[in-house]
Amino acid sequence: MSVERQSVFRVLGVDCDYVDTAQRMVEFTRARDADTPDEYWCLTHAPVFTQGLNGQPEHLLNPGAIPVITSDRGGQVTYHGPGQLVLYTLVDLARRKLGVRDWVTMLEQSVIDVLAAYGVTAERHPGAPGVYVDGGKIAALGLKVRQGRCYHGLSFNIDMDLTPFERINPCGMARLPVTQLRDELMAPSDTSLSIEGIGRALVQQLTARRG
Repeated sequence: MSVERQSVFRVLGVDCDYVDTAQRMVEFTRARDADTPDEYWCLTHAPVFTQGLNGQPEHLLNPGAIPVITSDRGGQVTYHGPGQLVLYTLVDLARRKLGVRDWVTMLEQSVIDVLAAYGVTAERHPGAPGVYVDGGKIAALGLKVRQGRCYHGLSFNIDMDLTPFERINPCGMARLPVTQLRDELMAPSDTSLSIEGIGRALVQQLTARRG
């Protein structure tokens, strides 16, 4: 199998520390070479607000006791917490001959396709990266690319407490509705939602496509 087709799926667990995980991504990206397989890290974070490189302080309304961390990813402020799937995509885009816009589209489409498997219709919005269901944001994207190699990735709201999103303007958008997979299911109480299982389904979508 060519190195372009190889990938490693890692389950990092729950309540992962954001700063520690971000530093591990930086170290992995700096150390990788032309033959390093891509990696996908599946996890949930302990409650945290993260400000991207374009983050504006006015979008952080009332963080309270939840810590606020500055991140080197793109985008504005978002929230991570228990019940939200975070998939970090440590991918050599240059090796796969993909531009950043190509990768954003693939990430969005992977979420759309996974949601479709649950009977949920989702869409992307031009100029507003992420995935939406009936106007509510269900998945957010934030990437960093160095020398053609990507890290950070996407967050996908699965079955979580959404109230912390009320303390921010999510992704810099005032009064943006936020939703989650559990709330969009026809029979939510009858469906088991595995963070790891959904993470693997996303990666299957991403590795099956060439761009």
